[in-house]
Amino acid sequence: MAMLRVGIDSGSGGIDSPLFADGAFEFVPIPDSSGLDERTYGNYMARDGKPFSDYFPLGRQAAMRVESMHVDPEFTSFTYGDPTSPKAGLRRLAAGDLLVFYAGLRGYHCDLPQGLYLVGYFEVAFAGIARDLTEEQISACGGNFHVRHESVFLRQRERLVLVKGGSGSRLLTKAVKISVLGQDRAGKPLKVLSPQMQKIFGTFDGKLSFQRSPTRWVANEHIAGAASFVRGLA
Repeated sequence: MAMLRVGIDSGSGGIDSPLFADGAFEFVPIPDSSGLDERTYGNYMARDGKPFSDYFPLGRQAAMRVESMHVDPEFTSFTYGDPTSPKAGLRRLAAGDLLVFYAGLRGYHCDLPQGLYLVGYFEVAFAGIARDLTEEQISACGGNFHVRHESVFLRQRERLVLVKGGSGSRLLTKAVKISVLGQDRAGKPLKVLSPQMQKIFGTFDGKLSFQRSPTRWVANEHIAGAASFVRGLA
């Protein structure tokens, strides 16, 4: 089981995804710096019918309406792709494994705390480097940003990791908070895995900061309990 931080945040896009008073949320993707994708923050509608651009500060909304989004992971056909070396280990995911996604969320017109929240997961169907996958598998990942844009795919094919979620994969309807506020060695605040979540996912050899985190692999002794917990979420 792997855990991965995704979605817009202060370091990539400048905001957190919105969290509503009832625990529902919108998963807002990061910007697409290439400008290739036709999906923008202005033409992509949230579940309440408003464009994603409306969640940005008023002074940024006009610019964000035409800003392309990097929709990855996508929760329509359930795919994730990444060509960078820190995510290369995801190729080891096997059918039946879980890839769990968490994101930075912030209360929107409510006082729910800003933090890191579970937002969805894939029941992995397959994973691998694109060059090693079959044409059928590549086609199954056609909804992924890195595959749907041919120029991107051809450039990244030799190093692109693709993960396809199968039956049971889902974007949650209610976010589940996993972080509390801690401190680094210099005393600066940072988000760490909460004690409650440590009981479920483990302590990751004491590396509890999930704020700017690489892929986290759940230790074998915690996988069964963590998988049961995740699959039972709303």
